[in-house]
Amino acid sequence: MDVPGPERRLAAVLAADMVGYSRLMEVDETGTLARLKTHRIELIDPAIAKNRGRIIKTTGDGMLVEFHSVVDAVTCAAEVQRRMARRNVDVSPARWIQFRIGINLGDVIVEEDDIFGDGVNVAARLEALAEPGGICVSGAVRDQVGHRLDDIAFEDIGDQSVKNIARPIRVFRVRFESAATTPPERAKDAAVATTISRKPSIAVLPLANMSGDPEQEFFADGLTEDIITELSRFRDLLVISRNSTFVHKGKAVKVQEVAREFGVDYVLEGSVRKAGDRIRVTVQLIDAETDLHVWAERYDRKLADIFAIQDEMTCAIVATLPGRVEAATHDRAKRKPTDNMAAYECVLTAKVLHHRSIREDNAEAQRLLDRALALDPNYAHAHAWKGCVLGQMWTYGWCADRDAALQQVAVELEVALALDDNDSDVHRILAALSLTSNDHDKAAYHQERALALNPNYDLVVVQQGELLTWLGRPEEGIDWIKKAMRLNPYHPERFWSHLGRACFCAEKYAEAAEAFSRITRPDHTHHAFLAATFAHMCNAVAASAHVAEVLKREPKFSVAVYLATQHYKRDVDRLRHEAGLLMAGLPA
Repeated sequence: MDVPGPERRLAAVLAADMVGYSRLMEVDETGTLARLKTHRIELIDPAIAKNRGRIIKTTGDGMLVEFHSVVDAVTCAAEVQRRMARRNVDVSPARWIQFRIGINLGDVIVEEDDIFGDGVNVAARLEALAEPGGICVSGAVRDQVGHRLDDIAFEDIGDQSVKNIARPIRVFRVRFESAATTPPERAKDAAVATTISRKPSIAVLPLANMSGDPEQEFFADGLTEDIITELSRFRDLLVISRNSTFVHKGKAVKVQEVAREFGVDYVLEGSVRKAGDRIRVTVQLIDAETDLHVWAERYDRKLADIFAIQDEMTCAIVATLPGRVEAATHDRAKRKPTDNMAAYECVLTAKVLHHRSIREDNAEAQRLLDRALALDPNYAHAHAWKGCVLGQMWTYGWCADRDAALQQVAVELEVALALDDNDSDVHRILAALSLTSNDHDKAAYHQERALALNPNYDLVVVQQGELLTWLGRPEEGIDWIKKAMRLNPYHPERFWSHLGRACFCAEKYAEAAEAFSRITRPDHTHHAFLAATFAHMCNAVAASAHVAEVLKREPKFSVAVYLATQHYKRDVDRLRHEAGLLMAGLPA
């Protein structure tokens, strides 16, 4: 009697492996596992199921998948790599999760739920040949797919000798057609070819102070911030925030390295010299890909012409960039700068001091803003920043009477609003102030105005994500918060807190835990959120550990009192948060 041999069949085999798994696990084991699990749940497993694949086996850092169709296998791999590249945009390169993927069409041996044989071995060798974020396929796969997939191309890299395979393997790299126009330097850099925004993008480096007077550093820094603010008003231009570019202040930098760091197409650099009532500003716009000057100009004017200089400069820049951004939409006439240059300089210096987030600098910023308003009581932007600086004092508790401080913030902003309805900072802070009293409609109105006036302002953009989360639209909120992180790669840690809350409300608990874990000095509220998050993930051990941290920092913590400080519009969001806190074991 003949004994039947093992079952054999032709199959498309996909082998995937995570790049740098051991290094990432050594640096952050918990966070890496949480992020990898999230990617599996939200992206990888659904892509496999959608393309009719079957997961054969998984390891800590890889998987083997079988498809009946090579087209399905390649489509699935391309989707995973494209979407993973987009997910890495808002993550520092050291923490990127990337995969190598190999696909082969060959004969496999089937044994219960597993497959073996040459078809599997070749797929594994192809995976090892792939670039991080890339895909390699065998000649058989290339021949079967042909031209049936419009959005990918194949690059023939010739016959390759691989380990434990006697014959050479003809190998092709998959290239995404959407990346065809991306500069090759950036395409090499961690798969950003599929992630760089289609908008023209620019980073403005701090203007060098050429006055020889250290006191003029404030003026140079403030003028740089004003230029960034003016450029940020253009919707069709992505502008990196001042917090990020100022890390290069005082350093000798290479334009192309700066461009790669921020993922931008253009870099603006220059200098400023102020003497008496004269000012000289020299600027040059550089194409990051070619390192060539696109445009340069020197302005030698009276200080009173500073706003005209800003207008001319920003209009020249946006008219020069690809896409021909409509400079005509830039209308300073709708906003009301001051005619008093001393008041303007006071505000510039106050802004720089405010950004330091130090109590003494906050007090000095208030003094300077009071001086600006004494010089020009109708200077709307000074009133707006007085409200912002007072709001910082209230947030950090640098005041004896918090209620009085908050009332003073409201007064300054109402005055600013009456003087100038076109200042984005006024509407940004009024939106935040409205949330403190749970007036969601008023907050939404001012937030919409702030976003319309300055769509690239990272603080406005992140606040849009925060507000959408409070309104019960966390999925949209996540997108806005990640955009703010793109605008400001050196963003404050509170951006992670906003992202964690949004992910929690979207019931993406693994992503929420990962976001909150990025906060280096968490307070009791962060630990409370982590306790609720892990409770929803049914991780009682981790939840209990964070409960202990909450009570150590805030022994009188109460769920009811804490929830009263939260601004959820929907009961379902408040109840989800409450349930998590109580499940974790925090006192009601």
